[in-house]
Amino acid sequence: MTAVLDASQRWLPARLAEVEDALRAAIVGWGGPLGEDAGATLAAGGKRLRPMLVLLCAGEAGGAEAVRAATAIELVHMATLVHDDVLDEAPLRRGLPTVAATSGRDRALATGDLLLSRAFALLSEAGDARAVLLLADAAVALARGELAQRQDAFDLAITEERYLHRCRLKTATLFECAVSLGRDDAELRRFGAEVGLAFQLLDDVLDVSGPPERTGKARGTDLLDGTVTLPLIVAAERDPSLRSIDLPGLDPAGAEEVCERIAATGALEAVRARALELVADGKRKLANVGFDAEGRRLLELVADGVVQRYS
Repeated sequence: MTAVLDASQRWLPARLAEVEDALRAAIVGWGGPLGEDAGATLAAGGKRLRPMLVLLCAGEAGGAEAVRAATAIELVHMATLVHDDVLDEAPLRRGLPTVAATSGRDRALATGDLLLSRAFALLSEAGDARAVLLLADAAVALARGELAQRQDAFDLAITEERYLHRCRLKTATLFECAVSLGRDDAELRRFGAEVGLAFQLLDDVLDVSGPPERTGKARGTDLLDGTVTLPLIVAAERDPSLRSIDLPGLDPAGAEEVCERIAATGALEAVRARALELVADGKRKLANVGFDAEGRRLLELVADGVVQRYS
């Protein structure tokens, strides 16, 4: 997202620094050892894409309310990552040991709960009922998406429609929430949802294409978890023999081999093209939102950055 920061030097980098300070303040000193684990999650970094969307949609005049909302949504996002790593038994996140790996399952679950509670405490202390409701609805959707993913585990009969429904719940909803926290507009919500869906499609492509030094996790991690994603769904349509793979029996070497078979079908290029279409459609939605030229350009740069990260 360097292009976005370069284009908004007048105000956005300073506002994001305020969010980073607020994240530390929301975590440090809370929950004893849980706060330490939460602090380690924060220190691992991240794109801060969702806070950036909140701030850009609120605009330069957004002020403290926008910073608070941006901080809260990142806390919720961090909580979902900690909880996901518990469910997936993931050893690494962004190339670093996960909380589950270093502190155990129970403490990781509690750390995620701490992050969630701090997000809603931050908003409720300020009396921001609208933001609480938006983020609560998004959190429910995230939980439903995670449940759907667990229900679908190792099922090679999952359809594209089911996969997209799951992605809208688990990923796109939080992007939609981010833009809504910044500005209440139906077309802007559609922009957020489509960019969020594209983000998930491209993330699933990257899981197949790797390499680990870029993704911070083993290639084919989704396959090893039994998560059937669009690259595999599309690839199986082109190479039906992929429907007979033994997902529960895969080891890391087997997952690498399946990744190669998926890539050989051209499925990765097809899914990337779908994601590009989603981003382009999302950017067109911005024409119907009342941003000035600079505000629209910055959001378009965010959307382009989602694609460029995976190119």
